[in-house]
Amino acid sequence: MTVTVRAFAPGDEHSLIESWNRSLPGDPTTAAWFRDCVLLDPNFDPEGLRVAVAEGRVVGCAYAVRRLTPLAPGTDLEPETGWIPFFFVAPDHRGGGLGRRLLTEALEFLRARGRTRVDFASYTPNYVLPGADPELYPDGFALLTGLGFGTLYSPVAMDRTLVGYLTPQDVHELRAKRESEGYGFRSPADGELPELIRFAADEFNPDWGEAIRHHRDPTRMVIAKKRDRLVGFALYAAYRGIPERFGPFGVDEGERGTGLGKILLHLTMTRMRAEGLHSSWFLWTGEASPAGHLYTRAGYQVTRRFHVMRWTA
Repeated sequence: MTVTVRAFAPGDEHSLIESWNRSLPGDPTTAAWFRDCVLLDPNFDPEGLRVAVAEGRVVGCAYAVRRLTPLAPGTDLEPETGWIPFFFVAPDHRGGGLGRRLLTEALEFLRARGRTRVDFASYTPNYVLPGADPELYPDGFALLTGLGFGTLYSPVAMDRTLVGYLTPQDVHELRAKRESEGYGFRSPADGELPELIRFAADEFNPDWGEAIRHHRDPTRMVIAKKRDRLVGFALYAAYRGIPERFGPFGVDEGERGTGLGKILLHLTMTRMRAEGLHSSWFLWTGEASPAGHLYTRAGYQVTRRFHVMRWTA
């Protein structure tokens, strides 16, 4: 059977989604996600979406993307960096080098446009997973390694059931103590949202600021203020509108160690449970980081491990 590798063309999306869901059974997707996060991404270039086609149907692809528009106000185009957020080969077309060919063409697309480093798969805001999952997709991980991708760091995904969740008494006591010292915990007013966006973008990550900008539901946000100064925040339902997805979440560096993160985390879980949600989960934290330890103490468990990987010219 002849397989042709070319740029994405209109009409490919239907069989691409079907092939994706056969190839990545642990991470199925939908036509709506592909439309919103790939085709309508302002950085989308069909030449960067390399598809393998056999008998008129997509049997594999590798997606290369670089910034054509800034991620957020005040940021640049990261001109040295490109990303490969996803790739796959259908099970019945593996073993013949098609995956290597697709990834090589994706890398060549980015190199020809001046990119000297390529990350798998931390492209924000539209990444599929934080990185490669060597347990679920060992062949994909081996292929990336063989092409010269090295691991930068290894975040974990964590989940916690909210069934039967009760705010611990020590959290009530800690909150009362902090409030007696001038701290306050509540949803932000509309007029405070610009401050919250700047705080999240400047102190943590521009992507976090944009997640807040597009969230538009302050009832699913909790902020911590020390008198009139914003010192922390936590959200849920900020990414793709998924109510059970927790984050982003951050505390001012100078306020860490005061228990604000613990208070914000549990206040957010309390709100999630009040909505009838049965779990809280997120895709990305450092397992041994202070945040990772906080989540573990709050009852979260590691559900997946990823490797964020980088290729350099």
